[in-house]
Amino acid sequence: MFKKKEYDDDDGRVIAPMNVEGMPWFQKGVGPQNANNEKATPLTRKEMFSMLLNGALAGLTVALVLGFAAFLYILFCIHVWLR
Repeated sequence: MFKKKEYDDDDGRVIAPMNVEGMPWFQKGVGPQNANNEKATPLTRKEMFSMLLNGALAGLTVALVLGFAAFLYILFCIHVWLR
């Protein structure tokens, strides 16, 4: 009835598998076709410390930007809006 479209750049890889438990079309025992079973190498102490430091700095940057915006809003309210 419906013909599947053929694409020139399709290499057959699955981007987002839709075989999700709980869905009516779930097929038990069917896994991703191109599962990559390689084990990731563990991070060294230096790499772990670098990731933690960069994550903390990113969080602090977001907190500082939002805090500065709140500070400017309070100044605006005090000196312009509520005058």
